[in-house]
Amino acid sequence: MNKIGIILSREYLTRVKKKSFLLTTIGVPLIIMIFYAVIIYISLSGNNEKQKVAIIDEANLFKGKIDIKGTDLEFSFIKNETEQSYVKKYVQAGFQSFLYISKDTASQKKYQLHSASSTSLPVIESIESIINNAIREKQLRANGVDPSVFDQLTKDVNLENTIDTEKGGKKSYAGIAYAVSFGCGFLIYMMMVIYGTQVMRSVTEEKTNRIAEVIVSSVKPFQLMMGKILGIGAVGLTQFIIWIILLVVMQSAIPIFFPDLIHQINKVPQANAENISIITETIQGISSLPLLKILLSFLFYFLGGYLTYASIFAAVGSVVSEDQQEAQQLVFPVLMPIILGFVIMTKAVNDPNSSLAVFGSIFPLTSPIVMMGRITYDIPIWQLALSILLLIGSFLFFTWITGKIYRTGILMYGKKASWKEMVRWGFKKG
Repeated sequence: MNKIGIILSREYLTRVKKKSFLLTTIGVPLIIMIFYAVIIYISLSGNNEKQKVAIIDEANLFKGKIDIKGTDLEFSFIKNETEQSYVKKYVQAGFQSFLYISKDTASQKKYQLHSASSTSLPVIESIESIINNAIREKQLRANGVDPSVFDQLTKDVNLENTIDTEKGGKKSYAGIAYAVSFGCGFLIYMMMVIYGTQVMRSVTEEKTNRIAEVIVSSVKPFQLMMGKILGIGAVGLTQFIIWIILLVVMQSAIPIFFPDLIHQINKVPQANAENISIITETIQGISSLPLLKILLSFLFYFLGGYLTYASIFAAVGSVVSEDQQEAQQLVFPVLMPIILGFVIMTKAVNDPNSSLAVFGSIFPLTSPIVMMGRITYDIPIWQLALSILLLIGSFLFFTWITGKIYRTGILMYGKKASWKEMVRWGFKKG
């Protein structure tokens, strides 16, 4: 056991001390945190400079009054001017653009907006919306319909999903749950592939450099394999823990850096309110999820899935020499159930109670990925318990089999091994 610890610490420290580890573990999350902080800042600050627009309304469409709520526009009605006379004056008058509405515009539905330079798309869309609302209100009143009554009758339905629990009802954030489920499943998928292949490459390098011959003279092949697997797995676990700490710090830092967040949201113009609501709904949605359950499940399924597949990757690396094509041929069957798990997970996040999702979350070779795709939903206890037991049993079984393959393959040179031969080594007695 002490020898496994020595190999584990060597594998762990050599990777943790690399600059690339520090960059990916600390640098990347910090960049993401800064990126989201900038998004929040920009969403809160908005555009303080109002766009000044002059209007010559010959058709009397607006009747001298415009509702500018939710826009960054400032309108001024100009009288005793024509399009030709005012087109040379509006810039000197301090306007960025000027809107001309002729008497026959209503029939043509074409409006002329003059500007000294290209007008931004949001400004054009805001002016179009204001004109359309004015035309609609005018037509409704001409037909004896109150616009406020019409708005109430045509208002879109807002459906809220309430989850009934023993503690009472709570609001469902389906989009947030979907994103977290998919993100957890995808993260385990990536980490299993990345760290599993790292185990395989480490074993292959030591074998091709004949370092393994020296090492196995002091330790048993099984101890060498387990030391590598646990050491590289500890690197992944360290990376994950640092990410969790940074995530908690980021969420706790939001009130510090944005102390007046709620107050500012109420003062933000309608044009920016949609962005703000997305941010606040995301924060509330994440807080409403069973975070402890997600965290513990992620840790278990990461470790269980990694240890199961890392032992198989180590066995593949032990039989590969310098031929990379041989390694690709042998590793493809290992990647197939991982890829299958990812495909099932993409379906499970949309339909977590389907028979395919249930099977994928219980079958040990796909459960680490698929179960995380269902973890934000209400999973029956028996399914979770069965999935955990089968994954533990799968890890013990594959570690025993691949340990025997590793013991034979690590000292074998000059011969290409097939999966059939590797399986024979695994079940060979003695």
